[in-house]
Amino acid sequence: MQVFRVIINLQSPFATPLKGDTLFGQLCWAIRNRFGEASLTELLTGYTESRPFAVVSDAFPQGYLPLPKLPFSHYRPIDGTDRKAVKKRCWLPEKEIEKPVSEWLGLAKTAADIAGDFGKLSEKHPQPHNTIDRRTNTTGEGGFAPYSIEQEWFIPGLRWHVYVLLDTERLSAEDCQDCLTDIGQFGFGRDASIGLGKFKLEAFQAAELPSQADADSSLTLAPCAPQGLGFAPERSYYQLFTRFGRHGDIAVHQEGKPFKNPILLAQTAAIMAATPPASGYIGQGIGGNGELSKTLPATVHQGYAPVIAVNFQAKECS
Repeated sequence: MQVFRVIINLQSPFATPLKGDTLFGQLCWAIRNRFGEASLTELLTGYTESRPFAVVSDAFPQGYLPLPKLPFSHYRPIDGTDRKAVKKRCWLPEKEIEKPVSEWLGLAKTAADIAGDFGKLSEKHPQPHNTIDRRTNTTGEGGFAPYSIEQEWFIPGLRWHVYVLLDTERLSAEDCQDCLTDIGQFGFGRDASIGLGKFKLEAFQAAELPSQADADSSLTLAPCAPQGLGFAPERSYYQLFTRFGRHGDIAVHQEGKPFKNPILLAQTAAIMAATPPASGYIGQGIGGNGELSKTLPATVHQGYAPVIAVNFQAKECS
């Protein structure tokens, strides 16, 4: 698969985090809306048999990658620094990726370091909503009860980048770029129809995933499903979470419930111990045949993740 780096400029607040598996789901809807359902069905052929047509990473601040979620004992100690301050170091400059993993914590930056004068990359604010009952000309109970939704506002001007691994024989780079542009113009995630999740696609360029020499492990760049794939448990480090997914686009208006079955995933920035594959991704496709949804039995979920090949010496630093 060919690797592309996508540069985006956020244009509005977001109500849904820019995670790789969620971006992939919206990419599928964009393909369906632009090229038709038959095209999407053809692209998803073999998706759960290790033949994805695209694997999408999370969005990261341009020039940075997530620091692996490792116990501090695997990093070289930082003298004279408060432990709470050290825990805020979560972004590794991409130019430092070739340095030994044990040095990464000392090289990592906090969100405040990247944000500069803004102090933080984003702020969350509750946005109140209400619906007026025309019979009473005011709010009320049930569907007319006021509610609020949390929105995340990012600092202006900061570019974010996303890695996309693409099988260009099945979906061309130009078509993928058009679909991502559609997502940015329509809006990504929750409440896109009222203006949230807008971004401008500024670049879609061929790239290479950074890597280390003599790699023996993989650093994931998106949530993934590693279950049953033979990773060495004593040298793998990851945080589990449950994805409670729901359908988007026109599927929310179909008969049945918009909610998908929950799935267990390993969070982004996991270290998986196995020789990194030449394909540039690990994981598996989830769903199909009604496993995820009774409303749309063909529903699949991205359990794949782009990876950076790392030489991880799984020993504690003294």
